[in-house]
This record gives sequence, structure tokens and C-alpha cells, in this order.
Amino acid sequence: MSSPSIPAPSGGAPSGPLAGIRAIEAGQLLAGPFVGSRLADFGAEVIKVETPVVGDPMREWGHHRYEGHSLWWPTLARNKKSVTANLRDPRGRDLVRRLTQTADALVENFKPGTLEKWELGPKDLQKDNPRLIVVRVSGYGQTGPYSDKPGFASVGEAMGGIRHINGFPNQPPPRFGISLGDTLTAMFAFEGLMMALYWRDAGGGGKGQVVDASIVESCFSMLESTLPEYDKCGVVRQPSGTGLPNVAPSNIYETADGSYMVIAANVDPMFRRLCQAMGQPELARDERFATHVARGHHAELLDGMIGEWTRTLSKEELGAALEENGVVCGPIYSIADIVADPHFNARDMILKRSDPRFGEISVPGIAPKLSETPGDVSWLGAEKPGKDNAEVYGSLLGIGSRELGELEAGGVV
Repeated sequence: MSSPSIPAPSGGAPSGPLAGIRAIEAGQLLAGPFVGSRLADFGAEVIKVETPVVGDPMREWGHHRYEGHSLWWPTLARNKKSVTANLRDPRGRDLVRRLTQTADALVENFKPGTLEKWELGPKDLQKDNPRLIVVRVSGYGQTGPYSDKPGFASVGEAMGGIRHINGFPNQPPPRFGISLGDTLTAMFAFEGLMMALYWRDAGGGGKGQVVDASIVESCFSMLESTLPEYDKCGVVRQPSGTGLPNVAPSNIYETADGSYMVIAANVDPMFRRLCQAMGQPELARDERFATHVARGHHAELLDGMIGEWTRTLSKEELGAALEENGVVCGPIYSIADIVADPHFNARDMILKRSDPRFGEISVPGIAPKLSETPGDVSWLGAEKPGKDNAEVYGSLLGIGSRELGELEAGGVV
């Protein structure tokens, strides 16, 4: 890059495997900004562009608040700098255009065609910066008959097929308790950006490109063998509740104290170990259960027999018996269980950070773990939109305080 990196608010030098990468995040809500979160967690300099005064709606979203502050924002905006620009004003669009001239990537999740309307589309921006990678996140993608439709995760999950196979037979398909389609698409978009960066610098002659990530397609990509099953056998996979069709035992089983334990012993050696734990080694030789295929055919009967055994033991007793015999198992955790679990803490997945708004607060740790260039959480996002206007616009665009004041007075920043 031609421009130096702006120091983090803590004053420390950027670190992590993506240190030296600059991305302009010009999206809002969840899907686009989560791409920026992945970048920022691993050391990229992420400059988030927000609407003047009000900022990203995610500043106000979330079920619960602490002293008036959203508890979703510090996880989504962490490690990012915040500038403001009114993209409906030509002067605001010019600021973003100039920022992209210093950047490696632009991340956006506007309705397709919006950037082109503002003359901020990939062709416009790559004229001035051919190295720029434009990451575009949308409901249906940038092309195709549905591309003009607005799209949210809930609809993407529905049309992408994962909502249909979720839940229980003969019941309305429920949604997930999180915005899975948004974060899933962001992961695909981040993956695409990493590939585009590698190609640009390794064999692409320094040329940027467009990463087109669709919520519908990202959800569809997770459907495993459902497409060839339908194509060759005419089978439409249906929701299967707590287990999977013809895969047994792999389900949840109730304990004596009313908890549930996941037991996954569907491969033959694991099933034999489960039978040993149950004190019924002969089940592994029963022709109804001796093979993976046979167990699939008799899954309901087998699940009933296992459930009779698990209901005689407490969660702790069951876990100990299964682990002693090397059976894959695990309890179903709430967030309270996760926080209390020593493994999550030993892996630094429950990070404590100090912040003026929250005092000490727990935030999710970094995944995955890198041995030589680990990611980190340095700060929990800007307290107000445009907190870094003077620093970013001054360092990168040479805008002085007087000009910045005029832009602010004009509603541009």
C-alpha cells in the first residue's frame, strides 16, 4: 500500500497476519460488517463508514442494553475505526472514493446497483485503484432475475434450503436463534477476499477483482448431498428433528436430572464402545445394530434403548461413563454453561476487556487460533459515529480541521 497504517487507538502497532491490509467497510447491519470483523480480528486496518450522527443501526440493535448501550455493537465493531460520510451527498461519496484509493478492499452490502448509481461501483473505483478488491454481499447476488430484490438472512435461509430441513417433521420450519445466513455469507465473502488478495499479489499481476457473495447461495452451499440425492433418486430431504435419517446412534438423550446429552456413536468402533459403556456389549453383535446401515434402519428402536439407559444416570454420571469408554458426547450448553466451562476459558474464548461504556466486559475470543500470528481484540469499537474522522481523513486525505468542520456543518460527515 502507498499509505502508512494509522495507529490503533491504543497506540500499538497493528499486528496479526493481515497487518498492512486496509479495508473500507461501507455496509451496515450484519452481513457486510461481519466481513470487516473477521479482517479486524486478524490485524487488518478496517475503516468503517457510518451515516453521520445516527451511525450503523447495529449501534441500537440487540435484546438487552447496559446503561443505554447496545451489547451487540462491541462484538461487531471491535478493532474498527469509525468515520462518517453521507453517501447521498456527492461530497460524502467523494470522501469514500478517495479512501478506496488508499485501500486494498472495499466491503459493502447495499442493494445491488446502489454503488453504481453513486458512481462508486467496482469499475468506477478500480479506474483509480486497479488493485482494489470489492467485496459485495447481498441477498441473491449481483446478477440473476432476483438480484434487484432486497434480501435479509431470514429469507436467504428459507430460499437457500436450510430452513426447510431444520426442525421437526410435519411442523412449521423454525428459524435459527441467530442470524445464521448473515454470518455464514460473511464467512464465504471473507474467504473470497483472502483468495482474491492472494491471487492479486501472487500471480494476478496486482489486479483486483469483485467478490460476489449471496446469502441464498451461501446457505445452499451447506446442503451437503441433498442436490445429488434429489437429482438421481428424486428424494427431497425432510426435517428430522434431533437426529439425522439413517444415522444412528447420533441424537440427544435425556438424563435422570432432565438434561440432554449428545451422543454420536454411529461408526462401528464407537458403537461398540457405547455398548460397553451401557453394560450391553452384546448389542454390537445384534444383526439389527451390527453395521452402520443396519443401525440406520432400526434407529428409532436403538434410540429408545439408549434413552432408557441414559435416564438412569445424571448428566455428570453419563458424561463420565461415556468418556471413560471413549464415546463422543457432549452436553447442550447455554451461554452460562460456556462461560463456566474451563475449556473455553483455557482457549481464551471468553475475553475480558475494559471499556469506558461497560467497565470490564466479556467478548467472544478469536477463532481460529494461529500459532505465529494470532488475532487479538484491542478495543471495542468507536463510542460514537465518526470518532476517527479527524485522524483518518487527516492522515489519508490531508483534510485539515477547518475543512473538516465545514464538512461536518454541511452534514457531509
